Amino acid sequence: MSEDQLEAWVAALSERLGVDVTGVDSQALLDVARDAAHSVMRPAAPLATFLVGYAAGVAGTGMAGVEDATAKASALALDWPQAKA
Repeated sequence: MSEDQLEAWVAALSERLGVDVTGVDSQALLDVARDAAHSVMRPAAPLATFLVGYAAGVAGTGMAGVEDATAKASALALDWPQAKA
């Protein structure tokens, strides 16, 4: 999938879900997925990105909440004990 295809898919999905993703850093979310997959285990990737979005939604903090949750998720994944083994 090309970067253009990915952006188009994200736009279509956000429209279908009725959410505004203006200002969401897709690359940061992909980085969280990468960090979780490589440092914890592969199934942690989608769960980490879901929880980032869920945390921001519950907090009602919008894009600032996504940025904060993204930073926390990547930091935890990179500090995960298995990653250091």
